[in-house]
Amino acid sequence: MSRPSREELEAAHCWEADDHVPRRPAMTAFRREARYLQARWRDAHHHPIGTQPIVPKAGGPPARPVGSRLPLDHAQSTGATFLTPAALDAARARTAQIEPHQTFDHQRLWADLLWSQTLAFNLFGDLAADLELADRAVHTWLPDAPGKVGAVRFAHSPGRFDPTFLNSLRTFSTAFTLDLADGTSGIVAVEALYHERNKAETPRPENLGRYAEVAERSGVFAPGAIDLLQRRGDLCVMWLEHLLMLSMVQHVSGRWSWGRLVVVHPAGNCDVADACDRYRALLSDEYTFVATTLEALLDRDALPEPTVALLRERYLSPG
Repeated sequence: MSRPSREELEAAHCWEADDHVPRRPAMTAFRREARYLQARWRDAHHHPIGTQPIVPKAGGPPARPVGSRLPLDHAQSTGATFLTPAALDAARARTAQIEPHQTFDHQRLWADLLWSQTLAFNLFGDLAADLELADRAVHTWLPDAPGKVGAVRFAHSPGRFDPTFLNSLRTFSTAFTLDLADGTSGIVAVEALYHERNKAETPRPENLGRYAEVAERSGVFAPGAIDLLQRRGDLCVMWLEHLLMLSMVQHVSGRWSWGRLVVVHPAGNCDVADACDRYRALLSDEYTFVATTLEALLDRDALPEPTVALLRERYLSPG
């Protein structure tokens, strides 16, 4: 598919100012194309168009149509954004559960076709429904991972605002728990990203001591890297996701003895690809951090073929 013109984007209600990334034309083009792809998918499957805001307020300003969204009532009643029954079941099960201190955008999960947590359900929902399939998939993607998959969790944190972990609200989009032979657990923490761009963030100053403690104890960072990552920058969120996983392996309970963070993104998302490359350069030991494209993940034949076909249609441009 050729890049859509401004006229095509406007006609599909996909010309959004937020998709423009200053001084990064390739990322701007990716974000616009991804939004247009979602609008075309919605239209091809005969779903109605959503709005900004997702739920218009009575007496508020007029809502405007957004091609990459569904009306919330339609989305929730049909489960239209979820590609398989297992993905929908996993989403319903997760939204019925409340983890302590969780923040969860239910509206975007159901109605925003670009939402990355929805991608995670679509990508791994079949695995949550079949742990044998999940185990084969994880060991296809990560052949050196120990143990056997015992659970698949979505939008998961081992403990928000818990100082024995990271004392933060960070979560993993998906977490695969591994049952190990010695009775401990392993963790494959996945951050699935789709439409996101790199933005500078500042680590919480009151938590810097804990962040540094986990980072130094891990022994995986190159000299000078921790000082750099403690400053405001666009690798902040990736660092905190990595630290959350590392804090589990270091936890006083001794429950976890192995862990790895896996970042999954479309090949066209050059911002995330660049961030992964720059973050990897700050590591002296890359064993606990892996980045892979969505395309590469789907090419490994670890998921059911019908699901792979649906994922390609929904999220990847035909070229």
